[in-house]
Amino acid sequence: MVIVNTTAVELSLGTGGTHFVIFNYSNESKKLHGNGHIMKLRYTPLQLKCLAVEEESSPYHHIFEEFKSLDEHVYIVGSLHSMLAPIAAMLKYLKNDIKINYIMTDGGSLPIYFSNTVRTLKENGLINNTITIGHAFGGDLECTNIYTGLIAAKEILDGDITIITMGPGIVGTGTKYGFSGIEQGQIVDAINTLGGEPIIVPRISFKDSRPRHMGISHHTRTVLSEIVKTPGKVVLPKLDEYKLKIIKDQITSLNIHKKHEIFYEEGYKITNAMDKYGLYITTMGRGYEEDKEYFWTLGAVGAFVIGMLK
Repeated sequence: MVIVNTTAVELSLGTGGTHFVIFNYSNESKKLHGNGHIMKLRYTPLQLKCLAVEEESSPYHHIFEEFKSLDEHVYIVGSLHSMLAPIAAMLKYLKNDIKINYIMTDGGSLPIYFSNTVRTLKENGLINNTITIGHAFGGDLECTNIYTGLIAAKEILDGDITIITMGPGIVGTGTKYGFSGIEQGQIVDAINTLGGEPIIVPRISFKDSRPRHMGISHHTRTVLSEIVKTPGKVVLPKLDEYKLKIIKDQITSLNIHKKHEIFYEEGYKITNAMDKYGLYITTMGRGYEEDKEYFWTLGAVGAFVIGMLK
């Protein structure tokens, strides 16, 4: 007999819309396995212990004690989990030997195991290692917050690029500040505080039926104009004149260009990259053919970053 949480299915939710087994009465194992004393999902019936890389019993504890700077290590900061695979594919397509690590925040899914995308990317060598921060869990490394996650990505995993997004699912309420992707601004500030190089991924679509997400999504506009306090590089795709005018008007109306560096890059090769690695990714249920500008944006980010490294 098992206890099952059916809430999300009953609400017909896309995010978390599946049944979850809470407890299996036939499993009588009561032993705790593994090291560590840091709890995730704290003070809930499902709290679990992990070995956080910062804690004193960790072999990496000294790294955080001795840390000085991220030394301009490049971090690509997205706001949706669907951004991860296309960006990683584009990076690998343009520079096959690049080493990519991934930090998953707790803005969406908490268990990284829930992401089929991460599993596919690791199996195909598109990302090398993962870090789960906050209450997210299950990564190759566990960290307590974004700051130590950033340090771990550079100092422990030693990659060329780190991509940061939440796990599957995003919370949105249709209000200006009520969405979990607002963390994008706080992450950019953390990167700048520690001396890294933030590349900001805008959420762009011309196929979303909701006006607030047309062109540059209101999520990105809010983050860039109000939430983030420090500058970053914002990469936009080269589009036709009509669509580009909409985007430029959104940028100038909020003075985003005065706060951040704006770059335009070709992103159409994203189809070559995803085809090469056999990836079929959707965003809000839409694939490449239904939402090309969204994917061109991710291709543009990958192409821009490879250009930076050269």
